[in-house]
This record gives sequence, structure tokens and C-alpha cells, in this order.
Amino acid sequence: MKSKKIGLREAISIGIGGMVGGGIFAVLGLAVSLGKGGTPISFLIAGVIALITSYSYVKLSLAFPDRGGTVKFINQGFGKGIFSGGINNLLWVSYIIMLSLYASAFGSYAPNLFKLTSDNFLNTHIATTAIVIYATIINYYSIKVVGKIESYAVIIKLIILISFVFIGAYGLFSNPNLSQLAVTNWESPLKLLTAGMVIFVAYEGFELIANAAPDIINPTKNIPKAYYYSVIFVIILYIVIAIITVGSLPFSKIATAQDYVLAEAAKPMLGKVGFTIITLAALISTFSAINASLYGGSRVSYEIAEDDELPHELTSKLWNQPVGLIITSITTIIIANTLNLESISTAGSVGFLFIFAMVNYVGFKLHKDIKATKVIPFLGFTLCLIAMIVLIIQQYSTNKTGVLISASIIILCFFIEFFYKKTESNKNKQL
Repeated sequence: MKSKKIGLREAISIGIGGMVGGGIFAVLGLAVSLGKGGTPISFLIAGVIALITSYSYVKLSLAFPDRGGTVKFINQGFGKGIFSGGINNLLWVSYIIMLSLYASAFGSYAPNLFKLTSDNFLNTHIATTAIVIYATIINYYSIKVVGKIESYAVIIKLIILISFVFIGAYGLFSNPNLSQLAVTNWESPLKLLTAGMVIFVAYEGFELIANAAPDIINPTKNIPKAYYYSVIFVIILYIVIAIITVGSLPFSKIATAQDYVLAEAAKPMLGKVGFTIITLAALISTFSAINASLYGGSRVSYEIAEDDELPHELTSKLWNQPVGLIITSITTIIIANTLNLESISTAGSVGFLFIFAMVNYVGFKLHKDIKATKVIPFLGFTLCLIAMIVLIIQQYSTNKTGVLISASIIILCFFIEFFYKKTESNKNKQL
């Protein structure tokens, strides 16, 4: 069966759709609580690291176009062993953490529009669980439907967010809260960096372009454009959204509405109608992100098992989809209902910063083979590691749970791989 070829516009849509999923709706309030008036700078810092990392992704996507994307790059750089297997396991788990973040954001926004019970806490958990189950059913029903939902959702959420930007910018200069953006309201540079790293998950979606690389028309020209244009567009969008939010609402209000702050930021301009429109945009965005990430996560588990880095049982199918889909779905529901937003976001950011550090290292290591300058991948590798270490140290004092979960996940991913390889080696010796 011939694959459908992807043009530049579709490739950019994959990148933008992957980034502007549920991330901005989920972590904006968290970012402002950490960065205060300097929140736009935090988004810029995170965006610059994503942009530098995208250089390694461009070069690796051109040299090794494969639907495995990041999994393929890690195996090319380190060979198929315990280390590469551990990183690829971490990629799958990081997908699950991202899904939990999107589901948690959906659960935070949904009760603002409809309540099933009088208990808001219960409403949040019902919505969080229901949306994952619904998206799982759609993934089992038809992959074509998943694709259609994504294409429409990207257009709807971008129209709403760009409208928010224009209307918000228009009303910003008459808003008394504009002074909150003054440098005197910025947190320390270290805290701004930490804020940027906690919300780094809002940028990770550009790596989805790698999975589409084999199908992109005129790859030499279009792959670099797809990565750079999508990342730069999202950096600008996030910074402007952060400026409008901080300039529109007092910090006290942002803290109260932390989990659905973007909807609250629309109130000063458009009242209750604006609040409802942004809430709908959040629900559409988080749902589409869950839908796409469930598909992506199940494919990652399939690729890892196919590369003999996890049991081959994961290549088997259940109801015509990889068995990884149901595992991803159930694990997402458990995490989204047990951890708070900051812990989920920290774990996701630590995971992706580590993965991106390794992809940058592969770019540095294979720079001759992939026709890359070695300075940029090395810079990306260094920045990702520094950012990850700063995030862990800073968060340890305020969010110990998030840090311990992050460390446990990384250790577990490598332990599982070690245990699997050891078991396979013993089996082979007995044959």
C-alpha cells in the first residue's frame, strides 16, 4: 500500500499541532506562578532550546528518514543495547506523561462548561478519565478518523488562539495589570530558567515531524523548513500569549484560576463569551492532543518491540491495533488521576530534556555522516543537560514528589531494559 505523500504545509501542521496541543492550556498558569512578570522570557528560553535541538532533528531526519523517528535516531547513535533501549522506553513513558498532562488539563477546563455532580473535584476526575476512554475508542475504531480530527482541530485551535492574541493585544494597553510585565516583577534568572524548563513539555511536539519524514515531498528543502518554521511560529505564539495573560490578569487571579488561566485571561476582553470560547478551544486542543498522542505512543511501543528492545508481544495486535495502545491508555488514566499538574509537567519535561540531550549527542557524534556542523548539536546537548539539572535542583525544594517520580521513571526504564536483555540472553544460552 502506497503512503500518502506529505507537503510542506502538512508537515508544518504536524509540528505546530504537536506543540500547540494541550501544552499551553495545561502549563500556562504553572509558568506564571513560577516566572511571574518574566513568564514570556521563560517561554523564550524553552523555545530556544527546542529550536537548537530541532537542528539535530533536521539533520537526522534527512540522513535516517524512518517512521520510528526518535527511536531510530537513538539506535543509530548508540546501537541496539541497554542504553538505547532505556532511552526509547523513556520516550514511550514520556508520551504517557504527556497524555496525562493533556487529560489533566481537559479535566480542569471541562467542569467550567458542564458539571455532572455538585463536587468539582469529582467532575475533574470524571472528565479526565472519560476523555482518555473516548479517544481510545476512536483510535480503535479508525486511524483515518484520528487524522481527520487532527486536521480540523489544528485549524480551530489556531484560529481561536490567534484571535485571542489580536483581541488581547488590542485591549492590553488600557489594562491596569500591564505593569506586571515590568522587570521589577520578574523572578530571578534561575527561577525564570526553571519556569521555562517545567513548561518545556509545551514544545516537545515538534519531534513528531521525524515520524512523518519518509513521506515528506522534496525532503531536502521541506524537512528543515517544517521544523524551523513550526518551532519559530510556536515560540512567537507562546510569548505573545504569555504577555497578554500576565498583562490582563492580576497575579492573585492567575493563581486562583491556575489550571484554566487562558480562559480566565479572555474575560477582561470578551467577558463570559470569551471565557467560554477559550474553554472550548482548550477542550478541542487537549482532546486532539490526547487522540494523536495515543496513536503516537502505541506506535513508539511497537517500534521499540520490533527493534527487540522490549518483548515481542508488544508487536501483537488487540482489536486490530498494537497492544501498546491499551497499555498506554490505562497507564495514562492512572497517572492523570493520581499526580498533580506540576508533578506531571516536571516528569514530562525531565524525560524530554534527557531524550533531546541524547538526540543532540547523536547529532554531535554522527555529524560527519549526517553532514552537520558539530557545534550546534553539542550546544543543544549541553543546554538540555544543564536545563535538566537546574530543573531537578530547583524543583527538589518545592516539588520533591515531581523530582522523585522523574528520577524513578528514568531508573525504571533502564532497569526494565536491563532485565529484558538479561532474560533474553539467558533464553538464548539455553537454546
